[in-house]
Amino acid sequence: MTQATLFDEGPINSSIKGLVYEPEFLSLDEEKELIEIIKTLPLHAARYKQYVARRRVVSFGGSYDFDTNQLQPGIALDERLHELRDRVAGWLGVPPGDLVHALVAEYAPGTPLGWHRDVPDFETIVGVSLGGHATLRFRPYPDAPATRKVVQLDVAPRSIYTLVGEARWGWQHSVAPTGELRWSITFRTRRL
Repeated sequence: MTQATLFDEGPINSSIKGLVYEPEFLSLDEEKELIEIIKTLPLHAARYKQYVARRRVVSFGGSYDFDTNQLQPGIALDERLHELRDRVAGWLGVPPGDLVHALVAEYAPGTPLGWHRDVPDFETIVGVSLGGHATLRFRPYPDAPATRKVVQLDVAPRSIYTLVGEARWGWQHSVAPTGELRWSITFRTRRL
């Protein structure tokens, strides 16, 4: 597990089973190449029901309709991202075809992502962080104020993390407002 911080109580080792983090998953050159690819993608403001988020996204392999709570068909993964998908699959220990969905997101400085669990259509969540640092926050789900426990993970550029099992289903996560321009590429496996 990775070093995490429990707010107001100093450093602890993460006790969240199913949260795995690895810094330096990518080289500087690999990161630079991926950022150049992302800059050419058709990113647009993310929408959640009537809310327009500050982050920009593009979805591959499906698009979630938050009005109907259904996964809709989506465009195929950009071929320039196949090499990353294959490498992520190898790190995760699954065939590349198991990574059926990818979401590329851009966070301008000051952009947050609120508390959530990823949509239930997907099982394993794997994120690759690019460009800037981020603070991922985790709290048990469902959240009960009497037992509120928030753990944070500082995610470095070029790193990778995964949420499986308890980390995926027993915790919500959020991204604190970013201090610098950052991108993420999140891959997901389908829930059986």
